[in-house]
Amino acid sequence: MQILDDIPFSVVTEDVLKHLRLDADDEDIVSVVDKVVKSVRQVARPRAVYKASYVNDKCEDSVAIDGRVFSSRVLRANLDNVARVFPYVATCGRELDEVELPSDDFLAPYYLDTIKQMALGAATSYLGNYLQKQYALGQMSSMNPGALQDWPITQQAPLFELFGDVKDLIGVELTDSFVMVPTKSLAGIYFPTEVNFQSCQLCPRERCEDRRAPYSPKLAEKYGIKE
Repeated sequence: MQILDDIPFSVVTEDVLKHLRLDADDEDIVSVVDKVVKSVRQVARPRAVYKASYVNDKCEDSVAIDGRVFSSRVLRANLDNVARVFPYVATCGRELDEVELPSDDFLAPYYLDTIKQMALGAATSYLGNYLQKQYALGQMSSMNPGALQDWPITQQAPLFELFGDVKDLIGVELTDSFVMVPTKSLAGIYFPTEVNFQSCQLCPRERCEDRRAPYSPKLAEKYGIKE
């Protein structure tokens, strides 16, 4: 198990404005975003924890990883020829939940939420690149509990059990309703693959800001996923 707590993350006002498609000529908007960015820049500390784990057993619609059972037909299919996987938890960091926001703009929390997502993106990107270099991996894909009905959010529990006290390790806590705190955190399993896989390919929901790949009816049929 390894903790990555020195993940580079820098954010500038221009990037946030561009990400949110805000008017860079609106002085009032720029002023508030700039205040939020300056507050974040002082404390932002995205991090991640991962471990190299092994698939112990494979059933028809589940797999056991380091003794923990994960029930998912899609995960089972993706790990059909895989022996070693990399469970992980990544986060924007609790520090961003404690940032003091300007009181003169009700949209400041929205701007901060966007920056948190950017920090989480930095953490997951860094982790993926680190794993590829550290373990000489080729193409990788990732699956996350809750992204598909086939692998529900309740499966966060055995994933967290692989690490022990994740809150103590990187500050991420799993609530009784299986929601992570900070909310801009992500838990999942990286695995080597010859063909790129994205959970989005099996999700027919049309409007999704986080979509990374188009829905594929043929792939959904292959995995036995019904709309």
